[in-house]
Amino acid sequence: MMDVEKSSLCNCVVNFLLEENYLLTAFELLHELLDDGRDDQAIRLKNFFSQFPPDQISRFNTLRVADPQTLLQEKEAVEEKLAITEYELRLAQEDISKFKTELQKQAESPVTELRDSESNASVNNGPQFHRQKTDVSFSDLGPLKDNEHRDLNCAVKEYLLIAGYRLTAMTFFEEVTDQNLDVWQNSPACVPDALRHYYYQYLSSTTEAAEEKISMLRKNESLLEENEKLNHEKMCLVKNKDMAEGQISALNKSLESLQKDLKDKENLVQNLRQSLEHQRKELNGCRAEVTALKMHIERSGSGQNMVATDVDQSLSLEKYKDEVKSLQMELEILRSKIANVDSTQAGKESMQMEEKVVVMDEEKSIIQHPDDAITKVVKEADHSIADDNLITPKDVSEEYSVDPSNGSGALTNGGSVCKQKDVSEPSTSSMLHPTTEDHSAEIISEKRGLETIQILADALPKIVPYVLINHREELLPLIMCAIERHPESSTRDSLTHTLFNLIKRPDEQQRRIIMDACVSLAKNVGDMRTETELLPQCWEQINHTYEERRLLVAQSCGELAEFVRPEIRDSLILSIVQQLIEDSATVVREAAVHNLALLLPLFPNMDKYFKVEELMFQLVCDPSGVVVETTLKELVPAVIKWGQKLDHVLRVLLSYILSAAECCPPLSGVEGSVESHLRVLGERERWNVDVLLRMLLEMLPSVHQKAIEMSPFSSDPETTGTIFSTPFLELYAGGHVQLPAFEWLHVDCLPDLIQLACFLPPKEDTLRNRITRFLLAVCEHYGDSYLTHIMLPVFLIAIGEDAQLTYFPSSSHSKIEGLAPRTAVAKRLATMCILPLFLAGVLGAPSKHEQLVEYLRKLLVEGAGNQSTKCNTEIVDAVRFLCTFEIHHGMIFNILWEMVVSSNIDMKINAANLLKVIVPYIDAKVASTNILPALVTLGSDQNLSVKYASIVAFGAVAQHFKNDQIVDKIRVQMDAFLEDGSHEATIAVVHALVVAVPHTTDRLKDYLLSKIFHLTGTLPASDMMRRRERANAFCEAIRALDATDISATSVRDYLLPTIQNLLKDSDALDPVHKEALEIIMKERSGGTFETISKVMGAGLASSVSSFFGESGLLGKKDNVEPLPEPVESPKSAPTPPAEDTRLRRIMRGNFTGMLRGKVKGQDETQNQ
Repeated sequence: MMDVEKSSLCNCVVNFLLEENYLLTAFELLHELLDDGRDDQAIRLKNFFSQFPPDQISRFNTLRVADPQTLLQEKEAVEEKLAITEYELRLAQEDISKFKTELQKQAESPVTELRDSESNASVNNGPQFHRQKTDVSFSDLGPLKDNEHRDLNCAVKEYLLIAGYRLTAMTFFEEVTDQNLDVWQNSPACVPDALRHYYYQYLSSTTEAAEEKISMLRKNESLLEENEKLNHEKMCLVKNKDMAEGQISALNKSLESLQKDLKDKENLVQNLRQSLEHQRKELNGCRAEVTALKMHIERSGSGQNMVATDVDQSLSLEKYKDEVKSLQMELEILRSKIANVDSTQAGKESMQMEEKVVVMDEEKSIIQHPDDAITKVVKEADHSIADDNLITPKDVSEEYSVDPSNGSGALTNGGSVCKQKDVSEPSTSSMLHPTTEDHSAEIISEKRGLETIQILADALPKIVPYVLINHREELLPLIMCAIERHPESSTRDSLTHTLFNLIKRPDEQQRRIIMDACVSLAKNVGDMRTETELLPQCWEQINHTYEERRLLVAQSCGELAEFVRPEIRDSLILSIVQQLIEDSATVVREAAVHNLALLLPLFPNMDKYFKVEELMFQLVCDPSGVVVETTLKELVPAVIKWGQKLDHVLRVLLSYILSAAECCPPLSGVEGSVESHLRVLGERERWNVDVLLRMLLEMLPSVHQKAIEMSPFSSDPETTGTIFSTPFLELYAGGHVQLPAFEWLHVDCLPDLIQLACFLPPKEDTLRNRITRFLLAVCEHYGDSYLTHIMLPVFLIAIGEDAQLTYFPSSSHSKIEGLAPRTAVAKRLATMCILPLFLAGVLGAPSKHEQLVEYLRKLLVEGAGNQSTKCNTEIVDAVRFLCTFEIHHGMIFNILWEMVVSSNIDMKINAANLLKVIVPYIDAKVASTNILPALVTLGSDQNLSVKYASIVAFGAVAQHFKNDQIVDKIRVQMDAFLEDGSHEATIAVVHALVVAVPHTTDRLKDYLLSKIFHLTGTLPASDMMRRRERANAFCEAIRALDATDISATSVRDYLLPTIQNLLKDSDALDPVHKEALEIIMKERSGGTFETISKVMGAGLASSVSSFFGESGLLGKKDNVEPLPEPVESPKSAPTPPAEDTRLRRIMRGNFTGMLRGKVKGQDETQNQ
């Protein structure tokens, strides 16, 4: 058992013995506990037996530890503790009574207030109240029963034996007289090591466990009830579903029957239209007969004698009346036929009314004036002739539209009759007759329009292929008209397909024209036809081969979404946009981004927010810069405005930034090293971190605006520009306001950016520059007070310096202080990764210029004499990063000049190193006016270390500038270094200029080549190590120069003689260098190689033969020792192209460098 368990079980046994008054056993247990040195478990027994009178305490003098005086002192101490405990208990009881009265008063208050009061009471009373509650709950069990008493006795005896207290067990055996402890009846309590099991059972049956169990049971009951409710709802839904399906089937049946009735009605209407046309023809025939009768009366009236007898007049009148009656009978027959037409046709009803009115007017004219009938008809005939000249084209067209088969004379007369009646007798017919003709004209024009639409729909697919592509958009009005008005859905689908395929690869203007046509068509046809006809035809192009057609799909998602139902927008259209986002073409993804931003405000709810947010981050990390730019400028603001979840977006953004860098492999696998914390970022990861940091910078104005809106001073217009001033920060630090949007920046964002910076190697200047720009933007938005009191302390602590957190609330102190580096590796990592951000992003703010100068002087000048703060590589790299911002160049050069003119050697060396690393970030003017004078000053120093450091810096200047003036200054200074004649200076100059060879001018190359030639012409030193070092430096320079373009004069005058000089001292040459020089000699010499070989003797020929084989050089020795001649004369051999030769030289240089590395490794192994 563990010590804690032993102590707990022993305390249980002591309590049991004292409560059951087994004093002898308890006294013996006290002896054994003291013998075992377990004084802490014998405290209660000591206190108990110290209460006996002093004469009885004398019996305990034989004990080793518990002497009477000690027991009395402990008793007094316990009595003091008891008094204090009783006082605290009394206070707790008073608090309990007070809370009980408050609970009674709040009996009618909500349950939430009751819970708060109880929680406050438990917090104020502390563990005493909790212990009381526990004691009360377990004291309700009552006194021990006999069987419980027996089980406990047996368990205590077993514990005493197991624990090794045998004397106590014997005393307990004798003291328990009413029970045989050797026999334990079989019961549930009879288990091995029983007291320990009881202890564990007790621990598991505390109030908390019981309450938790009760809450679990209640929760289980509530879940069961909810399950029953859900089952009941499910049954109801199933019933409702069955009912709905039944209703749907009934509705489908009724729909089918209605469609059938509709077809029957259409057939009936068609039949009625045909009968109406037939009746109109008969009516027009009757009108023609009336007109002919009027003409006959006119002729008969003009030829009749005015003095005719009354008998003749009566005969002619009777004849006329008979004719009128016959006409009336015919009209009655027509009227009865028209009455049979369906009353639902409004046009037919108006026609019936027209005919009735016409007949009644004619009857009235005869009945009211029977004697003047002939005269009236004659007058009407006269007027009809005049009215012929008054008929307008509109009247003619209306009459023609009624019946084009009639003659022109009948049309004119019919019109004149109607007009004459309108003038002579105004009645209801004057209003009804034109309406009827207009309606009939509309019906005929509609019929002809449908025929025209049908002809147009049949002709368009045949016309479109023969129209030039650049002029096909002129067909759009016809196509739209046909799609909008054609009654058949299949034809409309075919025309819509033609619309979207009008141009094979439409450009931007043509797509705009097509999409405008689609928008106009969607406005006219409504949402249902847009969903069922327009969108499917458009989305058929989603996998089309040509990206222009897929662009059309992307445009439709944003522009046609307004004309469909809301539930379609965030389901079908969003899924199409999601598919377009995965498109391989950049322009399609860009269009999808733009149209998704247009689509978001049209969504009916926020159900798809997290899906849209995921798409936004996917597009932000798109490999195309155009897509990223569109996402940052359009989609990100649209998502924030639509979703109103800026806090969530910021949290996800920071997690993406950190995970993108953290998932990369470490720079080194050595645990505990600085490189193990840095990450090797791949191209994809570097791009993701960069664009996510850009997104963070783009969102900063929104974060700042939200912080202002939540500020208590945001309502004051005078403080808008200085919201985050010192008084505001004091109020914030006191905890008087809760500003999550404000403190997110320095509690979450800045620590995460610091953590990100600790993942970036020194070469990741682009990402560091992005973080720096964000920090400078924060300084600009939040002001100087925020920069001084918030940002500055955070970064000072992060780089391991002291800072005051006066303006931070106490709740955030622990997180800010946790940024401080604790180990040496962490401090170096902070200097390497965080110090550049601190210099450029915090102290680099315009308001902190003086503080930046002071800090740099402290870092570079004042700290140079202190070994613990000596300028090291990390600090040099931090200053180099600061030089990437041109605004700081003047200040840095001022400090560098202080270092250059200093008497401290280390400071001068550091100045040379700093001048070397900042060369790539300056222009030629600055290099001439600042860098070169400083390096010349350092180069003239008497200290060799300073001089050699300046030589390396001169090489960096030569590598980055080709200005003739700068090159001349470098040559002069290099001559000064070489005049010293020291071996170290010579090697340093050659190494410095070799670095610049691939990038410098021909003048400097010739200068280096000439110097090497003169140096190789002098006698080598006697020290073999120096000879080898010198030969290796010269060979590396020769090989570097050979890989560039050198003039023929330089090759003849310097390169080949230099190689000859080097080959003379073959003992100092590395084998790899020797072979490379021989190859260069052969390629560069051309026809003179044979002569040079003769001069050099057999040594050169043998070495070349060993490299190329026996057939490498075949010749005869001239004079004394003939040399092998080549198979072909060098003069006759064609010269290889210059580009090919240079490429071969470069490849050979790399290959021989590898060989040289291997040979050097073997030599070093042999030397060891």
